[in-house]
Amino acid sequence: MAKQIQSVQPSACSADARPETLESGDAIEAAVKDRVVVAMSGGVDSSVTAAILANRGHDAVGISMRLYSTPQESYTKSCCSPDDLFDARAVADSLAIPFYVANYEEEFQKRVISYFVEEYRRGRTPNPCVACNDHLKFDILLKRSLALGAKYLATGHFARIDRSRGEPRLLRGLDRNKDQSYFLFGLPRKALGRILFPLGEMTKDEVRVHAREMGLETAEKPESQEICFVGGGDYKEFVADLLSSEETTPGQIVTDDGEVLGEHDGIHQFTVGQRRGLGISYHEALYVKAIRPEDGTVVVGGRDELMSRGLVAERCNWLSFDRPPGPLECSVKIRYAGEPVPALVTVGDDADTAFVEFETPQRAVTPGQAAVLYRGEEVLGGGWIEEARS
Repeated sequence: MAKQIQSVQPSACSADARPETLESGDAIEAAVKDRVVVAMSGGVDSSVTAAILANRGHDAVGISMRLYSTPQESYTKSCCSPDDLFDARAVADSLAIPFYVANYEEEFQKRVISYFVEEYRRGRTPNPCVACNDHLKFDILLKRSLALGAKYLATGHFARIDRSRGEPRLLRGLDRNKDQSYFLFGLPRKALGRILFPLGEMTKDEVRVHAREMGLETAEKPESQEICFVGGGDYKEFVADLLSSEETTPGQIVTDDGEVLGEHDGIHQFTVGQRRGLGISYHEALYVKAIRPEDGTVVVGGRDELMSRGLVAERCNWLSFDRPPGPLECSVKIRYAGEPVPALVTVGDDADTAFVEFETPQRAVTPGQAAVLYRGEEVLGGGWIEEARS
């Protein structure tokens, strides 16, 4: 039987004078030397992050964010479940550091879940991890950390912050298989000096070794494999359950030349590049090429028809400068599982819009996903893909 969270009180090991709950308005006026708030999810990465900082002598404080309520049968493979909060508390107790649970369900619902559903309703493919980082971890939680007198907020992300040149720079994680810098392009530039990523120089295997050596009970805990708030269900069912019949956009599935191949009952079921689950039969493999939310049309085509020479990105965030000084030769990553590819980037007058031209055409450029810009190891910034350009 799953354990139940009884309260949001700090763990019993918190001995010094600290707030008993993390309610809005709690603050500590003067920063405490070497105090670091550690975002603890209950997984091995954040557990090792907390252990490293505590062992270095920092005044570490663990905080878990309660983001949503999940039925017991749905959270076995997702993060942030009730059992994850207990795992985080157990690790904090073993490290003899204070531990708190902060309830951010309302903010998570508004900033992440509602955004997730709305993007699919519009025929776009959202990235909830980026939204969670932007609005929860490195906005609300960072501000709360500073209010608690901390100098830094630390997380278990596989990324690095280089402080060797004065202004801090966001870099890719050393472990290329686990690098999470793609999800961090939206960090406020001024916040980089207040953030720590202790795992950035480590591989995932090394993190596991550290966890075993330190006797952390999360050492062998498997990684979450699903969208946390969807749990064991299908994201299409999740979105459909939250949309009314008036909010869904049914329409036709057509080829580029207008041949009607079938009908569907909602564009929220599709994403650019999708092959399976189209509900049509054809003499060759077809993929979703484009989604037109204005009339519900889903355009399909062969694999070669998915190639695009460029894209337009909106709501850009720049980490290495206020805005690029001119046309920018860099590499661009258009999905987490992909690699950065060479491109030329120009920026609009207000710096919120970026026009990307790939050196070689790229497959399945997907509106709603992030386009993140790199120069070598450094994350220059990024934006949200608005449209592909052929």
